[in-house]
Amino acid sequence: MDVQLKKGVLDLCVLSRLSIQDAYGYDIYQTIDKVLGISESTIYPILRRLVKEGYVTTYLRESSGGPPRKYFRITDRGLTQYKALRNQWDKFIRDVSLII
Repeated sequence: MDVQLKKGVLDLCVLSRLSIQDAYGYDIYQTIDKVLGISESTIYPILRRLVKEGYVTTYLRESSGGPPRKYFRITDRGLTQYKALRNQWDKFIRDVSLII
């Protein structure tokens, strides 16, 4: 998939993943990488920005094999943003399908 297309949907993918359940960064990366083939270094700047924008919060959770992990949780504001992005995505798919 084209890099620019991936960049345009990564916020939607991250928020979608977090709308299902809280997750730590590497888990989010793995979920998205399986489908889109992204690099691990791509996900962390997105997560930091989503936290800064108030769409996501963080907390630490004990790990069975090492130090505590930083988990990410979507906020109410993040759910609103996710729904807006999802609506835009659905409209985009419909519109492009009409053309092609």
